[in-house]
Amino acid sequence: MPVLNRIAALAPEMAEWRRWLHRHPEIEFDLPKTSAYVAERLREIGVDELHEGIAKTGIVALIEGQGTGPTIGLRADMDALPITERTGVAHGSTHEGMMHACGHDGHTAMLLGAAKYLTETRNFAGRVALIFQPAEEEGGGAEVMVREGLMERFGITQVYGIHNAPNVPFGHFLTTPGPLMAAVDTAYVTFRGRGGHGAIPQDCVDPIPAIASTVSALQSIVSRNIGAQDELVVSVTQIHAGSANNIIPEDGWFCATIRSFAPEIRDLAEARFREIVTGQAASFGLEAEIDYERGYPPTVNDAERAAFAAGVAREISGPDAVDETAPRLMGGEDFSYMLQERPGAFLFLGTGPGAGLHHPAYDFNDEAAPLGASFFARLVERALPLG
Repeated sequence: MPVLNRIAALAPEMAEWRRWLHRHPEIEFDLPKTSAYVAERLREIGVDELHEGIAKTGIVALIEGQGTGPTIGLRADMDALPITERTGVAHGSTHEGMMHACGHDGHTAMLLGAAKYLTETRNFAGRVALIFQPAEEEGGGAEVMVREGLMERFGITQVYGIHNAPNVPFGHFLTTPGPLMAAVDTAYVTFRGRGGHGAIPQDCVDPIPAIASTVSALQSIVSRNIGAQDELVVSVTQIHAGSANNIIPEDGWFCATIRSFAPEIRDLAEARFREIVTGQAASFGLEAEIDYERGYPPTVNDAERAAFAAGVAREISGPDAVDETAPRLMGGEDFSYMLQERPGAFLFLGTGPGAGLHHPAYDFNDEAAPLGASFFARLVERALPLG
């Protein structure tokens, strides 16, 4: 694979950066050590401008090319997950209950590697904005950065990001034009009844049968309310009720995740969800409280930019290692907020066999970092050519 020679030489340094980040995971917007470490590396690298404190702990670093031109944004997320690590690696988490189980440490190392190459070579006409973002997993850090004027403040005209993909063949890139990842909505439902002794159910209004019935009824949204060619997931992921084996509880609650791509399907799913819950509650004589939260929008690639990025990926991994019409994924990604503001593309980079994302045994494959860094660097040189 034609990894750029200078970036190949940076592989040990990128692994060192990545493993430091892995040992010191932080979550959501509370990334003081992570942000300080990244800023220190960027100062050593010699970026032209360093802007800290965006979305609390986010960073934007600017690198000027050798001539005038537009500004390209390259994004890496920095936050970890509230998971207890079970990798057994020497560079394992030193923060109890937190770990980099999604590879954001690897994403950050890749973008730092690209930064070092681009500051040394400056083989492009224009400017690069390196975006180091907090709170991808929870909190919508990308939305906050956009709301704080990220695109306008730095004149970004297009934007790109990469996510690692364990158990996809090593070095393979996946993307697609249009929607790539789903919108993510969350619903919390509480049923309120009347509790009492488990031996006297006739004197109670039991929320548990209502929850059980509602969970089954919600599956009819996918099976009966949308077309077979449409895409929607409704999954109940938590149920909580009761405290003892002889007590009918006063109330109970459940939550669900709802994933979709098309706005009309998203609207239909919410409407039917509310109707089913309200109807089920009434049929059991209960009161229902519904907290329906619209989360990250779908991640939608600009078709032209996705094709361009796929072409760059072929330069790095070869023509047979890039799928630019990959299947859509029902997972969510807050890079979607950046793609709502500017054209660009999001891609997945295969890291080979290993534990899956968000698993306590997951660890980013350091051998993939030179591929990701080379992709970022070559993308800038192709999009902003000298002359």
